[in-house]
Amino acid sequence: MDAYMPKLGFGAMRLPFNGSESNIDLEHVKRMVDLFLSKGFKYFDTAYVYHNGQSEIALKETLIKRHPRASYWIATKMPMWSVRNVKDLDRIFNEQLKKLGVDYIDYYLLHAMDSGREDTALKVKAYEFGERIKREGKARFVGFSFHDSADVLERILKNHPQMDFVQLQINYLDVKEGSAGKLYDQAIKYNKPIIIMEPVKGGSLAKLDKAAETALKAARPNDSIASWALRYCASLPGVYTTLSGMSNIQQVEDNVKTFENFEPLTEDEQKLIDIVLRAGKGTAVPCTACRYCLEACPQDIAIPDVFTIYNEYMRAGDKEAAVSSYRAISQGHTAENCIACGACMEHCPQGIKIPDALAEAAKIA
Repeated sequence: MDAYMPKLGFGAMRLPFNGSESNIDLEHVKRMVDLFLSKGFKYFDTAYVYHNGQSEIALKETLIKRHPRASYWIATKMPMWSVRNVKDLDRIFNEQLKKLGVDYIDYYLLHAMDSGREDTALKVKAYEFGERIKREGKARFVGFSFHDSADVLERILKNHPQMDFVQLQINYLDVKEGSAGKLYDQAIKYNKPIIIMEPVKGGSLAKLDKAAETALKAARPNDSIASWALRYCASLPGVYTTLSGMSNIQQVEDNVKTFENFEPLTEDEQKLIDIVLRAGKGTAVPCTACRYCLEACPQDIAIPDVFTIYNEYMRAGDKEAAVSSYRAISQGHTAENCIACGACMEHCPQGIKIPDALAEAAKIA
């Protein structure tokens, strides 16, 4: 792995767009990219499926065509749910090289590995594929992103020591109240560099209840609420970089401010986060707005948007605002249109029982 890795990575899964997710606002992204690079950061994370397949192309237009190749690192991912045979690996990878406009990928990942996709990876020899593209100079490092139990993670790490790194969903809420701490421990046990995704839990840790925000602002008046979540992750030993899925120039400005002169959390700040969590309500639906569910929904329901509105309602209790936001969703795409087919659940990294949660969210309208 590269000897020096800035602790902040640019996640390209929530880029600004106009109207539809596929219509990325390239001029806005150019400003975001330029600012990020100008502050000394260089890790950009994308994937085959982000923004309905347009994220890699957007990085080609905003980053790769406009900046020297040595000035940035590209990470992208093999969509393991789309792989049926060995030929698919080469076909998709070569398509990614073309979409990005590069000859090699710096950090290449098997995407969203779990027990089922581990079976697929073994069947199609995905790990051997990773070793081959490294030998051929088409990838510098190969790893995997992961969404499953600690036992499954240990099995993969133990059986595939050739993996250079692992990407895990870690944030202070999931560590304190979920299974992220056990995943982190396994990566440390096997001495794997960790790339953190969802440090702000899809934005839900950027806006807390009033008491929690008051306590954090009292401790660091000039810092954003999101910065606490990012600093928590970047302070963990063994963390290589922390990805932030940035949606506008203001988020880039705030994030680079946090990391330019990075200060690890102090012991007192760690204790404050514990106090905030004990006092807070948490997130009603643990959706990170990754949007993987959307491609599977036959009703084309705006699932992440519904959950964002519902969580804000549960946090703030403002029903009038929630109803207004809910009615702004295009007709036919709201929760009551769910037919409870369950197709979305197979794609949800958080394991949310989406039809049940949509049924609850529909009640606010």
